[in-house]
This record gives sequence, structure tokens and C-alpha cells, in this order.
Amino acid sequence: MTDDPESLPEDGPRSGISVTLTAGTLNVIRDRVGKRGISAYLARAAQRQIERDNLTDSLLTSTTSNGPADPEAVAAKRAKLLGPAAGTEAAASVPVVGGGGSPVAPRRRPW
Repeated sequence: MTDDPESLPEDGPRSGISVTLTAGTLNVIRDRVGKRGISAYLARAAQRQIERDNLTDSLLTSTTSNGPADPEAVAAKRAKLLGPAAGTEAAASVPVVGGGGSPVAPRRRPW
């Protein structure tokens, strides 16, 4: 592990480890990427998790420094991004990318 704060998760040489997964999880991954794509799939999943953790840290730092976001300002931004239905039940049923679902069907990953 490096202490360099500028180091990106995908930087550096590759190193092998052993990972234990449930059979069901491993089967789903194999179905998506095939036998030879598992390592790349798990590496990318770990990179995404690091990105999410970093975003969470940034949000907590911002909230601590500046206080919580104004709910009315958040609602206005959401309406601007998602359109006039942003405050309705219809908007709540539309999956948000990274929010637990996607309207796009899963496909075989290229890695």
C-alpha cells in the first residue's frame, strides 16, 4: 500500500490475492464476464468502492465544514436535473445510476 495521496486505485503493478466469495455471487460474476474476466471485474468493483468511499469522505468533510445541504436547494437542483416530475412518485420510481438499479439490461462486460 502507498502513502501517496495522489495515487489512483488503478496505479502500480498487479499483485495476486485470494478472495472468498459465496457460490451464488461467483456464479453471477461468471455469467456476466466469463471465467477469464473475474479478476478484472473484481478489480473494477474495488475501484468503484474506493471512489464511493472517497465521495462519502468528501461529503462528510463538506457537511462538517459548511453544514447540511439546504433541502429546498437540493429539491430545485433535482428538478432541474430530472425535469418537472422530480418531485412526484413517478420520478421516485425511476432508478438513478449508482442508486441500486439501472433501466438498462445487464450485458456481458468487456473485461
